[in-house]
Amino acid sequence: MASATLASPAVGVTEKADLTAWLAVAAGTIGAFMATLDISIVNSALPTIQGEIGASGTEGTWIATAYLVAEVVVLPLAAWLERLLGLRTLLLLCAVLFTGFSILCGLSTSLAMMVIGRVGQGFTGGALIPTAQTIIATRLPRSQQPIGMAMFGVTAIMGPVLGPLIGGWLTENLSWHYAFFINVPVGIALVMLLLIGLPHRAVNWQWLREADWLGIAGMTAGLGGLTVLLEDGQSEQWFESQLMINMAILSALGFVLIFAGQLFAKRPVIKLRLLLDRQFGSVAITGLVLGMVLYGTAYAIPQFLAVIAGYNALQSGQIVLLSGLPSLVMMPFVPIILRRLDIRLSVALGLLIMSISSFAEVSLTADSVGSAFVDSQLMRGVGTILSFVFLSQAAIQSVSREEAGDAAGLFSCARNLGGSLALAGMAILQDQRAALHAHRLLESMPANAASVQDYITSAAHQLGSMPAALATLAQEVQQQALIMTYNDIFWIMGIGTLVVMPLVLFLRPLPMNVRPSMAH
Repeated sequence: MASATLASPAVGVTEKADLTAWLAVAAGTIGAFMATLDISIVNSALPTIQGEIGASGTEGTWIATAYLVAEVVVLPLAAWLERLLGLRTLLLLCAVLFTGFSILCGLSTSLAMMVIGRVGQGFTGGALIPTAQTIIATRLPRSQQPIGMAMFGVTAIMGPVLGPLIGGWLTENLSWHYAFFINVPVGIALVMLLLIGLPHRAVNWQWLREADWLGIAGMTAGLGGLTVLLEDGQSEQWFESQLMINMAILSALGFVLIFAGQLFAKRPVIKLRLLLDRQFGSVAITGLVLGMVLYGTAYAIPQFLAVIAGYNALQSGQIVLLSGLPSLVMMPFVPIILRRLDIRLSVALGLLIMSISSFAEVSLTADSVGSAFVDSQLMRGVGTILSFVFLSQAAIQSVSREEAGDAAGLFSCARNLGGSLALAGMAILQDQRAALHAHRLLESMPANAASVQDYITSAAHQLGSMPAALATLAQEVQQQALIMTYNDIFWIMGIGTLVVMPLVLFLRPLPMNVRPSMAH
């Protein structure tokens, strides 16, 4: 893993990439964008989808969860699949199947049909994300990799941000079906770019014969079970549910199999030893927290605006989109920043800005609307660019070229696990903190207090009855408790971001002062 080995261009990669190499990079970034977009594109359309396919609120969460479970499982397996099938064959297979599963989702008339389609989307789309970084690491010379990583970073960031907006617009103006059908033309374009930009390589059956089947089974059981446990644990009352107990046992067994594969397999399917490298280990942990903030805010802000401010899906999506605007503005400058700015300074500055953006949202009130999130969302977008793009670059440059795919898969997996932890944590906080705040608010309003009596009397006069007045008071207490809970969520995100900032001291500087190269 010595950096000296990485300093010179790899054999077979020219100092200046040709057109086919850039077409391959474009294909990789488009595939990653399509995969990350579909993580969140159904969030705004979920109530409509549930109603049309006859799913309850609890059942409907599987429409979003099924994709995430499958994606988390396949992300670390992408490097092994690439070695087995070859990069072009793998990506072509994933692109075609992802498009087919998207059509299946759009045609769904039942929950089972939708979940099957979403699982298929997750498995095939998940492989498109780390392989985009592999294309950049293997098809571009080191002097041009910052340009490729800038393209990947922007699309990976914009995908989850644009998802709620695109899904909301399509649902409001056309139909929720088009949230899935939109992948058809993108998938066709992706297939054409892959056929032109990547060379064919025969299937290497040796990787199938020498496969780490313990690790593969462990990844499926461990990460799949853990994701389901985190996503649905709160709604199922955790270990009061037999399903959650089974998921915990399945997850534990899976992780035992993963570690067994590390010991006994000739070529482990996932190289956990990469986490022992100080740079990559720091990158993975920071990526975990970054995923918590990215996916957490993308969920919490629309929920707050819908419940408290009465925003529809499209209006909420427009606020979420604000964090992506700095990506578009800064994109032309990212390659230069990557070459000129020390990674430790950039990541520290990015995390600090993201922390400040979270602290800016801890004073929300019942009168808060979308404008309350404008400044914080713009700051969050700047912080994400400064931290995420550098971390993506560091993830593949902290290991040997042959292990770039493993590193990309682990980094993407860490980010998505962070998202799962964030969603699970927010479910717990909303349940427990809201009840705590409501209890404290009621304690501060003794029934005999003159102000309380005056409020109830006035409300009863306006509403026509005492029960209606008491119901209104209870509703306002619950609303205030929920607002205080959201303030807690953003405060925790701000603190969590600050906690991982010292990890930047373990990062090694990336190659600097390299002459910027322009794409064809």
